[in-house]
Amino acid sequence: MLLAQLEGAVSGGLDVVQIREPDLTGGELTRFVKDCVSLVRGTPTTVLVNDRADIVIAAGAHGLHLRDRGVSIEAARGLLDRGCAIGRSIHTAEAAAKSRAADYMIAGSVFSTASKPGQPARMGLRGLAAVVVAAGECPVWAIGGVTPERVQACRDAGASGVAGIGAFIAAVPRPEVAAAVETLTRNLRSYGSAPA
Repeated sequence: MLLAQLEGAVSGGLDVVQIREPDLTGGELTRFVKDCVSLVRGTPTTVLVNDRADIVIAAGAHGLHLRDRGVSIEAARGLLDRGCAIGRSIHTAEAAAKSRAADYMIAGSVFSTASKPGQPARMGLRGLAAVVVAAGECPVWAIGGVTPERVQACRDAGASGVAGIGAFIAAVPRPEVAAAVETLTRNLRSYGSAPA
């Protein structure tokens, strides 16, 4: 099912997919990431893996995404090829200021999100804007309750793009996933941003 969702998202213009499957064994995760890399081959979509530099290397993924309290960006760079992107989840402006060596940051939660029910928004638009300033030249993508209608507000706060989970997981059939990605992409482009 996840590969079908990814196929739909790629056909809708998805730039980046972040693989977050902590319950899989190392072997299962390697096979899954290899399948994802194979699926996006020949498209502009890149595949990132959460926290597992070993899987990035073994599966030939395009980059590594670090949790807010993960290893340092410098340590991760020492493990991976120069071409691998390295990003970090960010929840505060202070953390953003310390993570400027990243290739990108994902900041949130900006709004309340269905993927973490009952958890209030951590930063809101004001917090997002503070993260963007603290990040300097590093692009920041907003995450957490970001809908097509909220894209402009995130862009106005300085976000380079948006990231999401709920908008795509809820849209199980391939055409629905593609349509969800296309809508976000169209909104991002209309506000002068490349999709993320």
